[in-house]
Amino acid sequence: MRINAILLSAVFLCFACGNSFAYINATYLNTTVILNATTTAHVIETVTINMSNSSVAQYLQDRQAINLTLSDWASTLHTNLLIQHILSPNSSVGRFTLLPGPLLYSNSRTAQATLTMSYIDYNITSITNIGPRRFEYIFNGGSLNFEHTAGGQSLPPDARLNIIVPKGTEIVSVYPQPDFPPPSFLGSYNNDTLLSWYEGEPLHKFQFSYIVKQSLQNEVITYFSTMYDNYKQEIYLFLIILVSIMSVYIYVRVFT
Repeated sequence: MRINAILLSAVFLCFACGNSFAYINATYLNTTVILNATTTAHVIETVTINMSNSSVAQYLQDRQAINLTLSDWASTLHTNLLIQHILSPNSSVGRFTLLPGPLLYSNSRTAQATLTMSYIDYNITSITNIGPRRFEYIFNGGSLNFEHTAGGQSLPPDARLNIIVPKGTEIVSVYPQPDFPPPSFLGSYNNDTLLSWYEGEPLHKFQFSYIVKQSLQNEVITYFSTMYDNYKQEIYLFLIILVSIMSVYIYVRVFT
């Protein structure tokens, strides 16, 4: 009986200590870069958070706080994953949002949540017109802002990088080869719109370029948009003159 009592006390003590041990950790990073037919990119980064049941109240309190910054969350989680990992060296980001997600309970003692960063990154690609309605885009490898090691920049062991390209894109070159999907029989990725690199992938010589064929409609829209940007003042002056002439004509017809 005495031995049973001792064992029961030990089990109870372990259970109590397990419940009282508080932790909240960032455990995984998923960075997705959505490229389009411009030099900008929409970047969405999610950081997975695991926490003990005793840390839930603190997380909920921090989630409701409207003045917590990115650095505040990074300090709270004691992690270096919570930074912007796609940063153009030639410009700043725009439309940045940080959204702490709702809780998902794994069991009675642990919970999980995600922090989502969303922003627009400018000058991520350079564009070259290589033919009629054909434009080659070269990704700026200097915009990657991941872990720096002795061998150069690489993905952390708890991170994943995804690049999404427009449908119908012709991928010219990619290095290193993505972990997903596998290349076609001819070694190309032209039928794929999502390419992913997994944990620990070296990125110090990262290269990515692709070709987008512009539709005739978009070519016409781009032509007139470019004309408007180049001759904006002249167009305004022409409209002012035209309105003035019409006003004089109406005045003469009505009052004379």
